[in-house]
Amino acid sequence: MAAKLSRKLNTPEQVIVVEPSDVHYYQPLFTLVGGGISPYASSRRFMKDVLPKKAKWLKTSVVEFQPDVNKVSTHNGDTIQYDIMIVALGLQLYWDKIPGLTDSIYDPDAQVCSIYGTDTVPQVFKKIKNTERGTALFTFPNTPVKCPGAPQKIVYIAEDYYRKRKLRSGIEIVYNTSLPVIFGVKKYADSLWDVCKRRDITVNLQTNLVKIDPSKKQATFEKLGSPGETLTQDYSFLHVTPPMGPPTVLKEHPALTNEAGFVSVDPKTLQHTKYSNIFGIGDCTSTPNSKTMAAIAAQGKVLYQNILDDLAGKPMTMAYDGYASCPLITCYNKCILAEFDYNLQPKETFPVNQSKEFYSMFLLKKYVFPFIYWRLMLKGYWNGPEFIRKFTKFLKKD
Repeated sequence: MAAKLSRKLNTPEQVIVVEPSDVHYYQPLFTLVGGGISPYASSRRFMKDVLPKKAKWLKTSVVEFQPDVNKVSTHNGDTIQYDIMIVALGLQLYWDKIPGLTDSIYDPDAQVCSIYGTDTVPQVFKKIKNTERGTALFTFPNTPVKCPGAPQKIVYIAEDYYRKRKLRSGIEIVYNTSLPVIFGVKKYADSLWDVCKRRDITVNLQTNLVKIDPSKKQATFEKLGSPGETLTQDYSFLHVTPPMGPPTVLKEHPALTNEAGFVSVDPKTLQHTKYSNIFGIGDCTSTPNSKTMAAIAAQGKVLYQNILDDLAGKPMTMAYDGYASCPLITCYNKCILAEFDYNLQPKETFPVNQSKEFYSMFLLKKYVFPFIYWRLMLKGYWNGPEFIRKFTKFLKKD
C-alpha cells in the first residue's frame, strides 16, 4: 500500500510507514523452509530494501491510537498526525498460551518445533530429520491463524520425507486440528481427505492442544466436541501451530476493534466501521476471509481505489469479495491450489480442476509466487490473478 500511494501522491514524506523491524519475511515460504525445500535466506530481505523510497520509514512501533483526534503515539515518543490511517499489524503469536510450549520450542534438544516463528522455522527440518520412529504429531489451534492451510502442508511434506527415506512404516503421522473440518471449502476438503486416507495420515477433528510436557514427550488436547474430555498423546516429534490473535496494542484500544480485538472494518470497502479516515488490511482486520497473502493482494487493489475516492470526496466504488488462495502442498512435488471467496465457493484461475494435485501448481508455489511477492506485490504492482481469469475463463470446460 505504501508503494501504491507514495507513487500516486508523489509528495516526499506524504506517506509514512511505522515499522520497527529490520527484516521483512515472505512468510508463505516458511512451509517450504520447514520442509527442507527452500533455504531460510530466500524468505527474508532487509526492510530498508523493500520499503518504497518515496515513503518515510519510522523505525518504531505504535503504542497508542487516538482516533478521535487523528493521532498515534510511537514507542520512541513521537506523535504523528494523520489524514488517513491504514492499520496493517498482522497477527501476534501467543506461544505462552500453551503451558510447556515456550520452553520446549526454543530448546534445540526438544523435538518440538513450528514453521510459524521467524526464529523457530530454521529448526523444523532438522527436527523432522532427527525423527526415525514413533509418533509425529501436528496441531492446529482454536484461534484464527495465518494461512489456515499451512499446519497441514507441513504434515504432508514430513510424511513424504519419511516415505522417501523408507522410515514411514515406523512412524505414525497424526494431525490434530481444532476445526470441525479438514478444510473450509468442501471441494478441496474432499481431495485432502483422499490424500490422508491414501497415505495413512490420522486426522482428529475438534482436538485442540492445551498443554505440553516436554520431559515426558506428551501433549494434552481438549476434545472440543465433548466438553471436559481430554486426550494425552505421546510424541517423538511435535509440530505446533501456536495460538494467534490481534496484537496487544489493538486489544488495548477497543474503540478500533470488535469484541475479538480485530480492527473493525466493512468487509467490502475495508473502511473502519466508526472512523471514516481509518482503513484496515490483512490479518489484523475483522474481515471473515482466510488470512493469506493472496487475500492481501486482492484487498490492496480495493483499498487503494477506495482511499483515492475518499480523498477526492467521492463514493467508494470497489468492493472486496473475500478472495483468498491457499497452495496446499501435498508432497515434495505436488500441490492443490485452492482459491475461494467469502462464501467458501471456489474461485479458480486456471482451466483445470484445481482440487487435483499438480506438479505445475507446486512450481507456482516454489518459484513463481515468491517472485511475484518480491518483484511485484511489494512494489504495488500485483493485485491478484483476477486479470488472468479474464483470459483463462475461455479455456475452461463447463
